[in-house]
Amino acid sequence: MRKQFLFTFLALIVLNTIHSQTRGTKVGYIDMEYILQNVPNYTEASNQLEDKAQKWKQEIEAKKIVTHKLKETLAAEKALLTKELIEERETEIKFLETETLDYQQKRFGPKGDLMLQKTLLTKPIQDQVFTAIQDIAEAKKYDFIFDKSSDLTMIFAAKRFDISDQVLRVLNRTEKREQLTKKEQAAKEAKENKEDAIEDNPFLAERQKVLEEKKAARDKILEDRKLAQEAKKKEYEDKRNQILADRAAKKNGTVSASTKTEESDATKTNDSTSVEKAKQKQIEDRAKALEDRKKVIEDRKKALEEKRIKTLEERAAAKKALEEKRKENNQNNN
Repeated sequence: MRKQFLFTFLALIVLNTIHSQTRGTKVGYIDMEYILQNVPNYTEASNQLEDKAQKWKQEIEAKKIVTHKLKETLAAEKALLTKELIEERETEIKFLETETLDYQQKRFGPKGDLMLQKTLLTKPIQDQVFTAIQDIAEAKKYDFIFDKSSDLTMIFAAKRFDISDQVLRVLNRTEKREQLTKKEQAAKEAKENKEDAIEDNPFLAERQKVLEEKKAARDKILEDRKLAQEAKKKEYEDKRNQILADRAAKKNGTVSASTKTEESDATKTNDSTSVEKAKQKQIEDRAKALEDRKKVIEDRKKALEEKRIKTLEERAAAKKALEEKRKENNQNNN
């Protein structure tokens, strides 16, 4: 019995190893900076923090200007001052310089107010992001997920492995779900699961696209059929009204039947022409609306792509400037 249990246990281990090797390693990555920039609460709070930082910079600059003016005044009057007065002013200037440096460290130092408030601002959102990443990783069987914006060097990363938009969707869903009833939540989750399944499977995505095209064509056929039915119905009503008018005219003897018939034919022809023109105009308007919508979508895609490229360039420039500043600090320290 013991040997049989041991054999079963070893067999399960071997099968699990073979399954893992067959499945392969599934890797994904996120861009934390991109995610934070697209979270409305973070963006608003970040703008407020940036306003504070600008105010602190202005205060530091004002202190430096005062110190600079005192130095210029001392240099200009040094020949006329006694040794005691010169030492007193130099002590005052030294005190102001030290005070400015301390204030700068307090606001912008490694443990300053700016870094502290940035940490307080980003930590709750980062916690939500990490929770969303764990849910996505467990649901979609990811083995590793990296952060592109961290110190991890990524020489190349294919776009299909970027799950940043999935994380944003999870965050937005969580926020919206709190405002829904249980029934609405269930319907929303079913729809979201379907969208995720389609996105992960190219075959399903292509199939969904074909279904949407077929639905659009079917809707157009139904619309055209409805217009034709309405035109026939109007034609029937006009004919019926004309017959009733002819009868009334014959009965009263006011208008001849032949004259009325000619007027009826002319009216029918005009109505038919008007219906055809209206139908043609609706078709042209629909085609123009579709073309305009396509153009808007293309413009939006182009704008998003330009924004993404600009963001990447700004990020690269900022990173390069930071590295140059670090090298300069290291050289100064040496």
